[in-house]
Amino acid sequence: MNEAISTPRFSTLGASRIADMLQLLQDSMPIQRRVVRAGDAVYQVGQSFGCLYVVNSGFFKMVNLSGEGREQVVSLHFKGDWMGLDGISNGKYGCDAIAMDTGEIWAIRYDALIQAAVRTPALLTAMHGAMSRELRRDHDSMMSLCTLPADARVAGFLRYWADALDQRGLRTDQFTLRMTRAEIGNYLGMTLETVSRALSKLARVDVIRFTEKGRRDIHIPQIEALTDFIRDMSSPAVGAAAFH
Repeated sequence: MNEAISTPRFSTLGASRIADMLQLLQDSMPIQRRVVRAGDAVYQVGQSFGCLYVVNSGFFKMVNLSGEGREQVVSLHFKGDWMGLDGISNGKYGCDAIAMDTGEIWAIRYDALIQAAVRTPALLTAMHGAMSRELRRDHDSMMSLCTLPADARVAGFLRYWADALDQRGLRTDQFTLRMTRAEIGNYLGMTLETVSRALSKLARVDVIRFTEKGRRDIHIPQIEALTDFIRDMSSPAVGAAAFH
């Protein structure tokens, strides 16, 4: 593996889109700001829908109960993401929205948003864009669960996290995962032990490194190496041997 450390790459286009959307919301309608800390619930499943929420900072997970009563992490949200869209259809939120660290969310009343959109149609465009991105993420996640072996799924998760940071103008070569191994396994549909083995394998082949601070602090020498690893692990010969 090449020892050279890649220069952090920042997506100015993604960061600009998010900044413009947040500014549009501030300029167009009333916003209620709320600071949350790790473990705080923004809203809970079954709660009456009234507001959409936009992440201004921090990381959030959507949690639902499986048929067996087990908690299931169904999606993740970063700065600029909208939460609560699933409540529009039947008037109730379909998941628990839980903060994974200290952050700030903006509460936007849905009826006020619709009224403001009459004057500012770009608001609806922003909401529809958020819906489209969420559908695309769900599709990509399902494809990953259905087609990739375990090691590739974990590498894909790290690439997804790095890409999300990149789109927000944050460094991607080193970051802290805000999820435990168990939560990552829950999200990816695998056991904690399988996640730990996959991370150890990625470190063993120098695709990732663990920093001295702790095993949630990930250093990625070459971000493209994650994509190469996923491709190699997804080849028919390797995938058949590694899938479990």
